[in-house]
Amino acid sequence: MPTAIVWFRQDLRLADNTALFQACHSCEQVIPVFIDDPTPTTTSQLGAASRVWLHHSLRSLSETLAQHGSRLILRQGSAQTVLEQLIAETGASHLYWNRCYAPAAIQRDQQLKATLKQIVEVHSFRGNVLYEPWEILKPNREPYKVYTPFWKALNNQGLIRNVLPKPAQLPAPVVWPVSLELADLNLLPLLDWHWGMMGHWHVGEAAAQQALQDFLGGALDDYDHQRDYPFVDGTSQLSPHLHFGEISPTQISYATQQILDADPALAAGYERFMKELVWREFAIMLLYHFPHTLDKPLDSRFEQFPWAALDEASLRRWQQGQTGIPIVDAGMRQLWQSGWMHNRVRMIVASFLTKNLRLPWQLGEQWFRDTLVDADLANNVLGWQWVAGCGADAAPYFRIFNPILQGEKFDAQGLYVKRWVPELATRSSQVIHQPRQLGEGLADYPLAMLDLAESRQQALAAFASIKSA
Repeated sequence: MPTAIVWFRQDLRLADNTALFQACHSCEQVIPVFIDDPTPTTTSQLGAASRVWLHHSLRSLSETLAQHGSRLILRQGSAQTVLEQLIAETGASHLYWNRCYAPAAIQRDQQLKATLKQIVEVHSFRGNVLYEPWEILKPNREPYKVYTPFWKALNNQGLIRNVLPKPAQLPAPVVWPVSLELADLNLLPLLDWHWGMMGHWHVGEAAAQQALQDFLGGALDDYDHQRDYPFVDGTSQLSPHLHFGEISPTQISYATQQILDADPALAAGYERFMKELVWREFAIMLLYHFPHTLDKPLDSRFEQFPWAALDEASLRRWQQGQTGIPIVDAGMRQLWQSGWMHNRVRMIVASFLTKNLRLPWQLGEQWFRDTLVDADLANNVLGWQWVAGCGADAAPYFRIFNPILQGEKFDAQGLYVKRWVPELATRSSQVIHQPRQLGEGLADYPLAMLDLAESRQQALAAFASIKSA
């Protein structure tokens, strides 16, 4: 009686799950497993906010499997040790998983496959991407380093892929192996901040599908315009669901194409949304081909960049949303309270850290990785290097976001700032983004921690020192 172990990782769903689908069609017994592996000391380890989301996502997946007569077996420890134990306990003959693409995950899976194929059949499949990171390359077979030609190449290959249904049956084993309780994984922190954070979200496969349908029926209509305004619900907010594989990019592109087919007037929003989805593919491709970019710049000139000396007090003010720059503080507080930040504001706060404070992008990337529920490793690294000017970017190195002008342009009425910085709730829209006018009568909100014009000139001088390197 062929028995399969299906190893769930970043694919916490039943539909469009190739490993699960193939296992259910090939074996008479299927054992779904999730392994919390705390042993690697790598940057692929989840931060605190993501572990909270993982806790709730695993609970949702376990409940869904139970509704289909199956179970989710939870284990903790080295993936190889746990899988070897499970194979011995269950007599499994097959092992299935969907691929992950972080450098540490690739190395682990290669070692696992080499070892375990001696005792079971091991099958791995395309992971949570539209295309494998080695499939979309330049004509000379080199990886792209600029997004626009990558987008064009992938778009020419086709954005729509076949979507697999949920397996019709989840054949249960005669005897289930022992499982840990979800609480045994200790994914939730000791402090209670996470309850407020998760109050902003619904988690799991069904919630992801509902979020997609809500977006397609609403914000997609004006997505190419509204996505830049943080005070409106103009984005899909699917990123955490994508990060944990509660929904796949294949499902998203397929469903969005159906909406476009029904209403061609949505073409502008459709293309902009697809470009954002493909940006994630671009990030995964870059990290796959340039794994050193986890902590080193893609542009090697920036290895000599004269970052400012680390000022812990300044870093804490940025982290806590106490910089005295309203839209920066609003973004950092939104991050802390909800585990998420609007993408436009992510660029603004990242520019402030790397250009105005001139602190290394790695510090920002680490903070985001720990506090974002959607802290996708590749996306996070690409985004920070893009803003810092040291990554994949066709634009000049001197892009420096002025947070006051950004606030006035994208939050003209100050609605976003007033929501997340209640100290400024009574300020008029004419002055809310002008930090040097906020000290009067506002003792509970700090003055700007630096001069934006002066710090911009210092950043430009620092960039000029490496420009010809």
